[in-house]
Amino acid sequence: MAKKVKAIIKLQIKAGKATPAPPVGPALAPHGLNIAEVCQKFNDLTKDKGNFKIPVEITVYEDRSFSMVTKEPPAAELIKATIGIEKGSGKPNTKKVGKITRDQLKEVLKQKMPDLNTKDEGQALRTLEGTSRSLGIEVID
Repeated sequence: MAKKVKAIIKLQIKAGKATPAPPVGPALAPHGLNIAEVCQKFNDLTKDKGNFKIPVEITVYEDRSFSMVTKEPPAAELIKATIGIEKGSGKPNTKKVGKITRDQLKEVLKQKMPDLNTKDEGQALRTLEGTSRSLGIEVID
């Protein structure tokens, strides 16, 4: 028989750096989980993911056990890392902060594809182009 789900907690934590301090501890404490165990498992899963914030979905069951699914870093973070900028533009339509080629976007797409809600690569590429534009990054051929 399947375990009953008590809660689903969604967090974004720096890869390999989960600690019981906020925001992790306070998010998990009300559900009676072993916070150190959750942090340890997350850190083991993400230690090779660089310096990104990793979205994670923790499913808490009524018997206080849990399961964890980690996702790829947000598309905007991958795009900024690809072209080497700290942050996007405050006025993306008028002030550009960088350029990215379609080939570079395709590399980001390879990493991000499992998390996207489409299997159509052309559509996914257009989504990433939109994300780039909203960061004030010009997409060039």
